[in-house]
Amino acid sequence: MYRFLFVIIFCSFAIYPQHQEKVDFLHAAIEIRPILNEKRIDGQVLYTFKVLERVDSVWLDARNMEFAEVRLDGKSIGIGYADGKLTIGHSFEKGSTHELLIRYSCSPKQTVYFIDLENEKSYNSSNNNMNLVAERSRSQVWTQGQGKYTSHWLPSFDAMEEKVEFDMDITVDTGFEVIANGILLQRETKDEVTKWQFDMVKPMSSYLLAFVIGEYDKQELMSESGVALENYFYPEDSLRVEPTYRYTKEIFDFFETEIGVAYPWQNYKQVPVHDFLYAGMENTGATIFSDAYVIDSTAFIDRNYVNINAHEMAHQWFGNLVTEKDGNHHWLHEGFATYYAYLAEKQLFGADHFYWKLFDTAHQLEELSESGKGESLLDPKASSLTFYEKGAWALVMLREEVGDDAFRKGVASYLEKYAFKNVTVQDFLREMEIASKKNLNDFKSKWLDSTEFHWDDAKTYLTGKNESLKNYFYLQDQIDSSDGLDNEKLMGLWNQETPVPFKTQLLFEDFNQIPESTIHKISANENSLEVRQALAMSIPKVTPEFKTYFEPFLQDKSYLTQEYALFKLWEAFPENRVVYLNKLEDVVGLPNKNVRLLWLALALVTPEYNPAQKQEYLAELVHYSDPNFNPEVRQGAFQYLFQINGLTDTALRNLILATDHHSWQFRSYVRNLLDELLKDAELKNRLVAVAQKLKDADLRYLKTKIELP
Repeated sequence: MYRFLFVIIFCSFAIYPQHQEKVDFLHAAIEIRPILNEKRIDGQVLYTFKVLERVDSVWLDARNMEFAEVRLDGKSIGIGYADGKLTIGHSFEKGSTHELLIRYSCSPKQTVYFIDLENEKSYNSSNNNMNLVAERSRSQVWTQGQGKYTSHWLPSFDAMEEKVEFDMDITVDTGFEVIANGILLQRETKDEVTKWQFDMVKPMSSYLLAFVIGEYDKQELMSESGVALENYFYPEDSLRVEPTYRYTKEIFDFFETEIGVAYPWQNYKQVPVHDFLYAGMENTGATIFSDAYVIDSTAFIDRNYVNINAHEMAHQWFGNLVTEKDGNHHWLHEGFATYYAYLAEKQLFGADHFYWKLFDTAHQLEELSESGKGESLLDPKASSLTFYEKGAWALVMLREEVGDDAFRKGVASYLEKYAFKNVTVQDFLREMEIASKKNLNDFKSKWLDSTEFHWDDAKTYLTGKNESLKNYFYLQDQIDSSDGLDNEKLMGLWNQETPVPFKTQLLFEDFNQIPESTIHKISANENSLEVRQALAMSIPKVTPEFKTYFEPFLQDKSYLTQEYALFKLWEAFPENRVVYLNKLEDVVGLPNKNVRLLWLALALVTPEYNPAQKQEYLAELVHYSDPNFNPEVRQGAFQYLFQINGLTDTALRNLILATDHHSWQFRSYVRNLLDELLKDAELKNRLVAVAQKLKDADLRYLKTKIELP
């Protein structure tokens, strides 16, 4: 541990410019030592920078840090530190180059997440299938710097405009794998610690700097162009590698061809982590994603990683190679990554998949627009739906207007001209105008500036491109008219060659318009797992006449189908509940354990089902509310325990602890549930009793709701 003897001069400045235009930071040599059991980082960074115009100070963003030493060109120098800014006052002459060494320590409250720093836990059960209940508690450290948060663990730059070549050495206890941006030059072990040395050769924005520390093995692939693709996985998940990372190489090779610009970084890595804040994050050359997407082959049909995989990979060009100047140009990141991910899926799954996905998003955007909540793509405060989906649609319509050749030429020119630089929307449009020899002011006004989503244009585009969508719109017109759905026409369109999205869309949106006899016929003859899943999810109640068709859904190779089939059959036919529960007693389901959680809840409220094992079932369900499990599992466990009045003191303890979870979505759910429980006098008293056994820091939210003894 450093001893903080360095004298800090506290000062403040009224205004800090977002970007230091007169100073160019060129290189950073980072050395960090994460102290896992203290959730602290000790580090140092040596910056090399060039002065473009004479200035009397330089500064970096550094949140809640202590500084052991700061040296400018090898000499100790005083600093200013206020409002999260580290300032070095000095007369810097134009054209001069300097080195700035900063030794520091910090305990990040965000951006660096220290996960499950405990020993392996297990849950004792008499069930022979132990994988139902055993979950390894693994130590992990991972970062999420999206936006401007890397300054919570490294003196750096919140502004995306400062691009630096970052090299990083990470020292950690031996036994962990370390993944970070760039090429691993070497790792050196001494005295039970290992130093991992990573090298980057191109500049990037500091928000894209990342590392992961944990227990991993890896799959190694090679792209057609010779780029190493490294797919990391937990050692026990070797059988899940193929379905999780399915099509990774194909997506990578497709992007290099379609985009027309070579992958700009040294290698590409993907690593799953526990309790991640989002689905995935496109750090330069090193995507981090939620381990909720680590799946087996059966789960692939229900929820797979393909779109996220493609989206984050596309960001390596759109966002990482060329980076928006600021939030006013966010379309250049998310709209492009979304669009190219859809193109990759079109390559993998066909044109029907592509156009029906566009229809789905167009429908959502139409509803937003009609409600008066439409947003401009140039609004920095627009929603994700706007930036991602309307952004993708803008590129669809731009390509339609300028043509394939001009579109590809313009995109390639844009990426090559602004490589490793920051861009505006106008920069992109200028390259597209040059490539297409067209004025794009009308396009900009209609698809970027306007808050409206132009549904009629989107519908015309879709019907002109896809026959099944043309047929779907025809049927919708019938439904909307007084004539109703033409069942004969429907069955004429419904055959083995009919695209799956056409069928699933009709089942989800128009189930009540389809005669019961037709539903029976479809169920008896339909082989598509996706369509059968749509049937299982859409049917409101299983009638005795439909029972024969519906019971086989319990055995479909889809965990969502099994989940819906189990609940609906259990609900409709009480006399057969034991039979249905027995059929799925060994099924876990998706990574969120959807089938197992439902099964436990139903087993507990079915009096005749294994009475002697009720306590064991309850203990297992409570166990899934434990912090060792990802938020989806925990949320499902809490929900079922609440619904069946099964919240034990252990579950209430886990609930209170979760009110301060770093995932805002999960935290919000938990807090809302706790608010609901406090309305019940008995549960309120139990919560108070449980709270008395917890640390004061764990009770921050609860104290805002009730007065504790």
